[in-house]
Amino acid sequence: MAVNEGLSIGALAKRTGLAVSAIRYYEAQGLIAPWRNAGGQRRFDRADLRRLSFIMIAQQFGFTLPQIKAELDQLPGGRTPTKADWTRISQSFRAALDARITTLTKLRDNLNGCIGCGCLSLEACALYNPVDRAGEKGPGPRYLMGDEPAA
Repeated sequence: MAVNEGLSIGALAKRTGLAVSAIRYYEAQGLIAPWRNAGGQRRFDRADLRRLSFIMIAQQFGFTLPQIKAELDQLPGGRTPTKADWTRISQSFRAALDARITTLTKLRDNLNGCIGCGCLSLEACALYNPVDRAGEKGPGPRYLMGDEPAA
């Protein structure tokens, strides 16, 4: 198949590892936009391989489809996105990824100690969170969420 003939949905599914139904779902959500050939068959640009790969990776990192769509909507229509286009998108995701990395690092480094969740089950809790003072700052594991134990 020539590159300009586009990819069938089956070829796209095979290359991405996605089910055809998932590709159709992403199409229905406006994340990808196939075109029709002279025979009325749905065809995809090769650039859609990158879009679908981006969707898969972004979902693995916890981004929602509306968040992903908002980013993909910034890509140009009518032409294959360039490296500069993708760089712009990656920069907008950078802050969110950096925040997640910070949280994951805190989790990795502090899970064996008091995290301010209110369980008071560890000896360290009596020192860092006596009578669940962290609970006054709100719900959840306050110290993993960025709050500091009272001095």
